[in-house]
Amino acid sequence: MRILSLAQLLFAVTLIALGVLGLIQGDFAPPWQPVPRWVPARELWGYLWALVSLASGIGLFLVRLSAPAARALLVYLLFIVLVFKMPFLVRAPLMAGYWENWGEGAVTLAGVWVLYARLGGDWDRKQLGFATGENGLRIARALYALAMIAFGAAHLAYLKYTASLVPAWVPGPEVWVYFTGYAYIAAGAAILLGLYARLAATLSALQMGVFTVLVWAPVLLAGSRKPSDWRETITSWILTIAGWLVAESYRGLPWLAIGNPQKQ
Repeated sequence: MRILSLAQLLFAVTLIALGVLGLIQGDFAPPWQPVPRWVPARELWGYLWALVSLASGIGLFLVRLSAPAARALLVYLLFIVLVFKMPFLVRAPLMAGYWENWGEGAVTLAGVWVLYARLGGDWDRKQLGFATGENGLRIARALYALAMIAFGAAHLAYLKYTASLVPAWVPGPEVWVYFTGYAYIAAGAAILLGLYARLAATLSALQMGVFTVLVWAPVLLAGSRKPSDWRETITSWILTIAGWLVAESYRGLPWLAIGNPQKQ
């Protein structure tokens, strides 16, 4: 058995749960929705994702299988982002909602890439050196940073809708939308530029966690059975854990360090 950090443990358990959910529903689990109905063999891809998720989640617990599990998950998620997410951006590059949808996939992919960068074995370092170690971490962090900027832009573009999600007991909902939107953008820029990157990654992950606890958890506790509410809650949870994994990749770097780390 492999000793996992809390973030890795929660991510592995979440993968297993999503795999089971996908096998039961025969469809893609969040945050990979929506997948266009026109996609060939769409149901088959959904089952394949469920199997990959389940097997990878289990594999992360096992020393000998952790690297292959992270590799398989990375390859599959990279395929999904490129094939099922990117076409929307190509068709409508100025649509903030499409960027947000891409960002959800990118954050999850970034979290998986951090795992692969750290767990990759000798074969991975020899054959896929560009994706492991420090190179892999740089790619993962850049993906995460771009996703944060996309989230911030979507917050501001859909101001009224986002404000409607702010709990009723919180005063000035639009003020909070502006604050969190610009906070996402600032975090993404800081990570890209290497300015207080550890702090930026940690605070952005914390912000997603706060959304999960204050916005979506109360909706489910109130008894909502709307599929969209469950989908948003699960997605928010996954994004929080994936963000936590990215933040963990900066461990050992001073909180207020300036400059991109070369060794972790």
